Amino acid sequence: MIKCLIIDDEPLAVELLEDFVSKVPALKLIATCSNAIEASTILQTNKVDLIFSDIEMPDFSGIEFIKSLDVKPLFIFTTAYSHYAVEGFNLNAVDYLVKPIPFHRFLKAVNRAQELFLLKNEEPKQVAQTQDSPNFIFVKSDYENIKLNFEDIKYFEGLKDYIKIFSTSHKPILTLSNFKKIEEKLPRDTFIRVHRSYIVSLKYINSVQRNRILIDNVRIPIGQNYKDEFIRRIGG
Repeated sequence: MIKCLIIDDEPLAVELLEDFVSKVPALKLIATCSNAIEASTILQTNKVDLIFSDIEMPDFSGIEFIKSLDVKPLFIFTTAYSHYAVEGFNLNAVDYLVKPIPFHRFLKAVNRAQELFLLKNEEPKQVAQTQDSPNFIFVKSDYENIKLNFEDIKYFEGLKDYIKIFSTSHKPILTLSNFKKIEEKLPRDTFIRVHRSYIVSLKYINSVQRNRILIDNVRIPIGQNYKDEFIRRIGG
């Protein structure tokens, strides 16, 4: 269960969010607050995993409230004003919902929060598992197994049944494999899938240009299904 808190000074907005939360089995509503001061009191005595917060409120704004937290739960901004969106995402908001909020849009934001919640709670386990993991992989190409250090790999390109690997230590390597097998071997803190045909190393990204990534002089597309997670990983 994801324990959540609603902060909004509009009773009708609170009522709507309460109704939406009640329809999602994974969510458990801890409390509702009309301002950030009340919310601070709730956080002192309750564990909260996810905050739904309005932005323009009495005393201080939802953005100011989130900035004031030393330990930040996951949070989703709910507001009637779209012009705060950039600032909201710069704070690593899970999502930014503009009122009036349709249920399908609320559900999409919650699903994203649930994925992040699961990842967050799996992190200690993953760290423990990877402490003794190798920092390299072996890939078969032609008649040999080639050792590639993770730190040298720039990106992977999918070519039907083959994967082409670009690195600083070898010329491009072609191996008979698929992305599922490759992804299982890669450290998640270094590599990210950005397209159905590309996995890239965050280390070697030179710049991001709209829907493309530049590595060296190669422009790699960012697929629509991977864009949100990529933006989250690079900090908005």
